[in-house]
Amino acid sequence: MEEQSVYDRFPGYPLLWEQARALIQDVPHLTANLSNLSALLFASLERINWAGFYLLEGETLVLGPFQGRPACIEIPLGKGVCGTAAAQDKTQLVDDVHAFPGHIPCDSASRSELVVPLHGKTGVAGVLDIDSPYPARFTEEDKTGLEQFARVIEQTLSDLL
Repeated sequence: MEEQSVYDRFPGYPLLWEQARALIQDVPHLTANLSNLSALLFASLERINWAGFYLLEGETLVLGPFQGRPACIEIPLGKGVCGTAAAQDKTQLVDDVHAFPGHIPCDSASRSELVVPLHGKTGVAGVLDIDSPYPARFTEEDKTGLEQFARVIEQTLSDLL
């Protein structure tokens, strides 16, 4: 029996990447693009309560376009899940944010989180942040799929990040 690829089991991600490209291709407005992308993620992913972006300004991540509950406005590098992802330039897949070292309690309704660094011309430019009210909501397949989603953003918006 042939081994299934991740995307044979989770066919939504390739379609999500295509939709993202179509939404932002040749649109020269960062805020508008990130707004549409956060709406696309929020409408497409199940069992989430927040999807959006934080953009790096100096040593601080600043809230960008998002869909969901009100959120932290500023997150220092190295603090919480988002700050850790940006500081380490490494995706963070967290099953229970309340047990995460340096947890920032901006939204007590979120239980699990997946944060992917976004890169611009000079390195980390921000993060893609997805939250869920369910513990252990995100899988390695979600991590891989959303990392590729971030690569679509980086490739398509390279002049804006």
